[in-house]
Amino acid sequence: MVSVRSSQRRVLPLQGRNSSGSAGRLTAGRRNPDLLTPGFEVVKGVVSPSRGGDAVSTVPGIDPDIPPSGSGCAECEASAGWWFHLRRCAQCGHIGCCDWSPSQHASAHAREQDHPWIRSYESGEDWFYNNADEQLSEAPDLAPPLHHPLEQPTPGPAGRVPSDWQLHLHH
Repeated sequence: MVSVRSSQRRVLPLQGRNSSGSAGRLTAGRRNPDLLTPGFEVVKGVVSPSRGGDAVSTVPGIDPDIPPSGSGCAECEASAGWWFHLRRCAQCGHIGCCDWSPSQHASAHAREQDHPWIRSYESGEDWFYNNADEQLSEAPDLAPPLHHPLEQPTPGPAGRVPSDWQLHLHH
C-alpha cells in the first residue's frame, strides 16, 4: 500500500487508448468522472492528487519501493520470445509484455497474481492502468528505472524480433 500526501501536486497526463480504441489523450473530470481513482481530482483540467490538507490517500496494490524485475519481459526472456511494448507491475515489479505482444504476459501476471496495477515501462510514458476497473489513472512514482534501457529496441529484444513482426501483434 502506498501513501500519497495530498499536499503534493505532482501531475501526470492520462495517455492511452480512448473508448473507440484510438490512441490519444483521455480526459477525466466532469465529462468523464469514471476515469478518476479515489484520492485524485481535476484542477484546471488536469488530474492530480486531491488537495485535502494533510490528509493521506492510499493506493492499494502499489509499492513504490520495489524495483523492476529486469529490462525485458521475464517470460519472453525465459522462452527466447519477443515483445512489442513492456509493462511493469506496480505491486511486485514484474516486467511483462503488453497486450499487443504475441504472449501478453503483463495481463496474464495481473490476473494470476491478483496484481491489478501496471505502469508503462516505455521511455516517455508515465501512465498507470488498473486491470481490475480497466481505467487509466495516476499513482506515485515507482523505484527506478522507470523504463527499459534506451538502447533496447522496440519491439525487442534485438535479434529475436521476426521481420514480419507487425503480423504477429494483437489489435
